[in-house]
Amino acid sequence: MCGIAGLFSFQKPLDQRIIKDMTDALIHRGPDGEGQWVNPEGTVGLGHRRLSILDLSEAGAQPMHYADGRYTITFNGEIYNYLELKSFLQQKGYSFRSESDTEVLLALYDLKREQALQDLDGMFAFAIWDSREQTLFCARDRFGEKPFFYTLDKTRFAFASEIKALLRMGVDASKNLKKIYNYILFTALDLPNGDTETFFENVLQLEPAHYLVVKKGGAVTKKQYWDLDPEKKTELPEKACLEKYTELLNISIERRLRSDVPVGSSLSGGLDSSSIVMLIDRMKRKDRLQKTFSARFKNFERDEGKYMNLVIEKCQAEPHFVYPDINSAFGNLEKILYHQEGPIGSASILAQYEVMKLARENNIIVLLDGQGADEMMAGYEPYWYTYFLQLYRHNKTKFHEQEKAFFDVHQKKAFTLDREFKTRAYFPNIQRNIGDFQRKFIPASSPYFVGIHEDLVNACKSGLNPIWKFNSLKKNLYYSTMQRGLSDLLRYADRNAMAHSVEVRLPFLYHELAEFVFSVPDDMLMRNGWTKYILRQSMKDILPTEITWRKDKIGYEPPQNQWLNMPEFKSYYQEAVNFLLKEKIIAKEVPSLTWNYITLYAFYNAFS
Repeated sequence: MCGIAGLFSFQKPLDQRIIKDMTDALIHRGPDGEGQWVNPEGTVGLGHRRLSILDLSEAGAQPMHYADGRYTITFNGEIYNYLELKSFLQQKGYSFRSESDTEVLLALYDLKREQALQDLDGMFAFAIWDSREQTLFCARDRFGEKPFFYTLDKTRFAFASEIKALLRMGVDASKNLKKIYNYILFTALDLPNGDTETFFENVLQLEPAHYLVVKKGGAVTKKQYWDLDPEKKTELPEKACLEKYTELLNISIERRLRSDVPVGSSLSGGLDSSSIVMLIDRMKRKDRLQKTFSARFKNFERDEGKYMNLVIEKCQAEPHFVYPDINSAFGNLEKILYHQEGPIGSASILAQYEVMKLARENNIIVLLDGQGADEMMAGYEPYWYTYFLQLYRHNKTKFHEQEKAFFDVHQKKAFTLDREFKTRAYFPNIQRNIGDFQRKFIPASSPYFVGIHEDLVNACKSGLNPIWKFNSLKKNLYYSTMQRGLSDLLRYADRNAMAHSVEVRLPFLYHELAEFVFSVPDDMLMRNGWTKYILRQSMKDILPTEITWRKDKIGYEPPQNQWLNMPEFKSYYQEAVNFLLKEKIIAKEVPSLTWNYITLYAFYNAFS
């Protein structure tokens, strides 16, 4: 895991000091070493900050050259199946001088060019300069675990792992008001359907599962190289589905344990992280002690300590706890927003930041985490709406069976079947709800936002998660996984971890596992009142029963409402409102948007 940066100048030779300035802004991503390189013509410069995970020797340093200097790479991430790929490449006649995954990636690119991306199991963002073809090849992993930001004009193409490196080289830091308004209205960080924008007007992001090629003169081509298929269906019977799922999850975890530095686990007490901790316990050597890292909240009814301890006791792990409170949350707020490079959705991100810090303080550089499972396996309760709607339209017998099962488990209805739903088999028109938003926040007589335009209103509309507009559960899960939802969580995890020079690895985002999950029948995901049914079944003999069949879902949920009512945040909130009014970002105060105002103000302060 590292920080990368680079510059392709189309008109005049570049100064290597620019590359040094960019990598200096990324030192937190890679405190173990640095490197800068400029080609002889002075047209291309690549920079790197190193966090040593695999091959700690100088042979793994970057930028790395290959094939007698034809290729030069700066690479951020991990290729988990690099050992299998290395063996394959050696059979093809390739030799290696290091034990790094970076060199394997270069050899694979030499053999297959852009098709190499299909073979990678990993999280990555990288750029490869080909001196023979005079092209810069840039790529980002399938789900967007690793960031890749860039700016492009007639004179240059520049990229970096974080926006602050681009600002360091002189890119205009003007804020993107369309994104900001969308955040204020809907707490939406990314616009749906392939958002390339950021909270900075002049900085773009390469979409997940895309690569782009920059040629001499500034011509840029971009292409998507992978996607999930929500229509694909497996022919395996249920027992074989469970076996296949378990096999793929174990392969993913085993590969993500590959490291030359200590590996720990983030444990929230929920099904996903608990499953990873228990499976690691089965894989590790008996003389090795697994370390877990968790956030707890004193005197809070939704503290997860009870469930964390069930897992810790069963696998004899060494637990480490941090107890975020109002002082640490408030004290870290602007620092966290500096690393996040945009506002955040809730105070749980503040807790996650402290968990990453705790890991680093205990000399753990790699953490495995359970993110991604909810979006792929319908872990959130609102997915029930889509599933029941789908059943009502296509299988009313099963609809009534599952409606009863849901009530038996949760002692409540999944939703209310009103007349409109019964007659049209559809939920109330989303446009009516948007109209309410517009009348409340954007009245025609006195616009809520100064200078708002029609395209902005449309962007705000699209920011709503149309959970009830989908008539297919898999299409809904695809939306959450590939278009809007998971991307926010991945940004939080990467930035919070790298703020403390910690690498986060996510076993549920193994692409073959994801492809398989999207192919199983819907009732392997939601059945008899239970979400993530396939995971629960695969773990029922491994996890404590109290976790396997938990009805609630919490995670790192801090007492956010309590914090917001304390004097420290109340004072900061008033500062935020005054600032936003003065800068004409808002035209009036709406108290229900307290969190949005506070974090937006902290974001502006972090980059003032």
